[in-house]
Amino acid sequence: MGDFVEEESSAIPSRPAMDFGAHVVSAPPMQSQYNSPSLSRKPLLFPIEPADSNGAIVVANKATPKPSHTSNFFTPLSSPIRKAIQLTKLDPQDAWLPITESRNGNAYYAAFHTLCSGIGIQALVLPVAFTILGWTWGIICLTVAFVWQLYTLWLLVKLHESTQTGMRYSRYFQLFSASFGERMGKIFALFPIMYLSGGTCVALIIIGGSTMKIFFQIVCGHGCSAKPLTNVEWYLVFTCAAVVLSQLPNLNSIAGVSLIGAATAIAYCTIMWLVSVTSGRLDGVSYDPVKENDNMAMIFSVLNALGIMAFAFRGHNLTLEIQATMPSTEKNPSHVPMWIGVKVAYAIIAMCLFPLAIGGYWAYGHKIPANGGMLTAIYQYHGRDTSQFVLALTSLLVIINAVTSFQIYGMPMFDDMESKYTKRKNKPCPWWLRSGFRAMFGYGCFFVAVAIPFLGSLAGLIGGIAVPVTFAYPCFMWLRIKKPKKYGIMWWLNWVLGLSGMILSVVLIAAGIYVVIDTGIEVSFFKPH
Repeated sequence: MGDFVEEESSAIPSRPAMDFGAHVVSAPPMQSQYNSPSLSRKPLLFPIEPADSNGAIVVANKATPKPSHTSNFFTPLSSPIRKAIQLTKLDPQDAWLPITESRNGNAYYAAFHTLCSGIGIQALVLPVAFTILGWTWGIICLTVAFVWQLYTLWLLVKLHESTQTGMRYSRYFQLFSASFGERMGKIFALFPIMYLSGGTCVALIIIGGSTMKIFFQIVCGHGCSAKPLTNVEWYLVFTCAAVVLSQLPNLNSIAGVSLIGAATAIAYCTIMWLVSVTSGRLDGVSYDPVKENDNMAMIFSVLNALGIMAFAFRGHNLTLEIQATMPSTEKNPSHVPMWIGVKVAYAIIAMCLFPLAIGGYWAYGHKIPANGGMLTAIYQYHGRDTSQFVLALTSLLVIINAVTSFQIYGMPMFDDMESKYTKRKNKPCPWWLRSGFRAMFGYGCFFVAVAIPFLGSLAGLIGGIAVPVTFAYPCFMWLRIKKPKKYGIMWWLNWVLGLSGMILSVVLIAAGIYVVIDTGIEVSFFKPH
């Protein structure tokens, strides 16, 4: 029986008009590759030609692929050859896009990307949630949130590829659309996914630019005569650095960048809780949960604390994209190295987040600044009794982490912009257009950061819409695709967690609306503070 294998993506021509003829490819049937579904409405499949004299399958590489008709060629429905052919559907689009352009990733790359996307500035406000929930409920809620999101992450890893159809769902939106339809995907999943990418990049520009200003002030000293830059100018400096680094071509090529981002995140989290704990508790620290006079205000304060817990865990919108960079065969599916990388990454994340939350609350109690959390507390309470080198190093680590995190969170947006060109032109993006897309996205985020500086006041409201991406949608997609036994453990578990995630999303949106109405928003366009 003839052997076959997928043609390497790099062999796909960049000039469709040229005729490269037919390619004969061989590999054992059980080693056939899983492939991603087409980004267009109908999959672009290479037609299967009859076997040649050596018994190998000939895959015709045409400029405009047509669906194959294999029913007359293969007679037994369960034939191993038919099964292998089902797993060799090729989509030239995937070889042209930055997420799936390179598929030589491994468990190390998965760990680097997951760490870089999983630890962020949002974790620094975890002690603020403890001021409302207290010690007991704070630790319980943080533990439940960690286990819950780790379980939904496992679901996504397992759903990435289908042994029945041979399809690889390399993007979160693709998996959601395959589960519930493209229309439902656009209604319920598209905005949250785009917000988690674009909105995070805007926040990184604000945080990175602001920390650059602090770093300059620490290094320059009190008697510095140099004229400082304005906030907008610092945002622009950060954006320029991020745009230059974004020119790396694909997700695999930024593995080293993600490693640097992961290392800096671990470093500044560790420095912050170590400085806080070794310096001792502040005078007059109280651990009594903050009480509100109004019952309604108290309810929304608790919801705000739960929202802080939920927002601390991020990166689920990038899980499928990270796994898509790995090779996958029936014998060695991609979910094995991916899950190894995820387990290592989240063990490290746990060792960062729990000491940060518990140590920060122990050191500052109810005095922890609500705006900025641990980052603000370090400068506010230890600015004089802590080495200026440590403070400057912490600021530098935050800046580097923000620049590197920008790359992995921007990659889905780069991929989406390029996919629109490749679908229309049926050829890969030229390098100059790819660079233009990334610069346009970077400076577009800069414009939003400058034009709408009060966007952070709406973070709770908008973030509530994105909560299901982490806590609910994976459970519903598992029920839809895997169809577990009705009333079985997996059936009940996913229904309970999925519905709980949707309820959490609704109450967080309601809490966000209440906070906006109750406290108001200082609307100041083009006046970043």
